Amino acid sequence: MTTTTKRVGLATCSVLPDLEADDRALVPALAARGVTAEPVVWDDPDVDWSGYDLVVVRSTYDYSPRRDEFVEWARSVPRLANTADVIAWNTDKTYLQALDDAGVPVIPTIWLDPERHLSKRAIHTRMPAFGDFVVKPVVSAGAKDTGRYQPVSSASRALAIQHAKALLDDGRAVMIQPYVTSVDTQGETCLVFVEGEIRHSVRKNALLTGPSRPTQGLYAREKMRPVEATDAEIEVARRALAVAHEKLGVSAPFLYARVDLVGGEESPTVIELELTEPSLWLKHDGGAGTAGALADAIVGRLG
Repeated sequence: MTTTTKRVGLATCSVLPDLEADDRALVPALAARGVTAEPVVWDDPDVDWSGYDLVVVRSTYDYSPRRDEFVEWARSVPRLANTADVIAWNTDKTYLQALDDAGVPVIPTIWLDPERHLSKRAIHTRMPAFGDFVVKPVVSAGAKDTGRYQPVSSASRALAIQHAKALLDDGRAVMIQPYVTSVDTQGETCLVFVEGEIRHSVRKNALLTGPSRPTQGLYAREKMRPVEATDAEIEVARRALAVAHEKLGVSAPFLYARVDLVGGEESPTVIELELTEPSLWLKHDGGAGTAGALADAIVGRLG
């Protein structure tokens, strides 16, 4: 009897045609399970996506300037994880409003719509009067086009207004959030889930030290280390995932998910819910075997 080897496409971008280094562990992990996994550039017009038994979104870090094109691509792939509906919902950070409405703790956010054609003065009046704050686009990845500003400094505030205005003039919606100062000492805690079960957590260092600057590469470089998530952090992360399931109308678990929290053990607060192309930091899993668990989950979805 002849058996056909299952093929899995690991979607990536042209800058990382062989995947981001952390994702490469999936290729041998799947090979050990009898599955052929291949890095495939998501916007390569010559790829036949129907030739894969499953396509898993991984290192597609260049999508944010072309978000609509990326969502259209996702809808064209016959078998995709996470699904196109998940990607469409999760690549626009207004999903935070749904979490907030459901009572999940999130950072208070001011939303600026480019269609309102706000003047510099109108932008100024919407910015916080006290405490450092962050300006970033609603569609973004890897802390690109994101800056931290000080309202008490007229120069810093002017840079913040300039930053927001440039994004709005480019047709990009903007979000303004208070900077959570505990990040400077405690960092962010990032919880990684596979098939709805937490696998490991990492602590990520603070990235924002000042105004937005051009990022070298696709994303700002991060430093992280394995940590043990607290019960309170896990509970908030699960609540965030539950809202995503409700809003998307799906009960089956997401193949992968990452929930990023700030505020420390006392008041864990969601800063991002990553269901599209999150780095899962497989090399920093503290021996949890997350790469193997993800490979098992992929095999399970191949039937």
